[in-house]
Amino acid sequence: MRWWDIDPVLRMERELFPEDAWSRGMFWSELAHARGPGATRRYLVAEEDGHVVGYAGLVTSGEQADVQTIAVARDHWGTGLGARLLTELLRAATDFECTEVLLECRVDNTRAQRLYERFGFEPIGFRRGYYQPGNVDALVMRLTDPSTSVPGTERGTENHG
Repeated sequence: MRWWDIDPVLRMERELFPEDAWSRGMFWSELAHARGPGATRRYLVAEEDGHVVGYAGLVTSGEQADVQTIAVARDHWGTGLGARLLTELLRAATDFECTEVLLECRVDNTRAQRLYERFGFEPIGFRRGYYQPGNVDALVMRLTDPSTSVPGTERGTENHG
């Protein structure tokens, strides 16, 4: 994701998450930490015919990563795009040498929960009223050793690709 992707990402963000959409400033702040030798973030977009149809972001701190966001345009649900975005985030976590990945997911978003479970994420708790202003709880999920969930990134192997 680059600065010129922020406007289309914001449109999609407001459509998919109207109550708790991120602001322009939040995306700018995240991207400010995604470049250079001290980078702690990885943000990406998926495009089709020059249009953003998905995006995702990850933040790292030491050996821990946190999936900040994954979004797929409604007309691309069920195409595997969410899985491809998550795969890239887990690849980035492995590149950052993270040994665990955490995420929060709305308790009412069973579609996303199934995706995360397919990748080996396990529920570890709840954050009550996490999503505001709707006061919706978040399910906290964890994946230990993200390298085992991404083909070709197992620790100690070479990735030629």
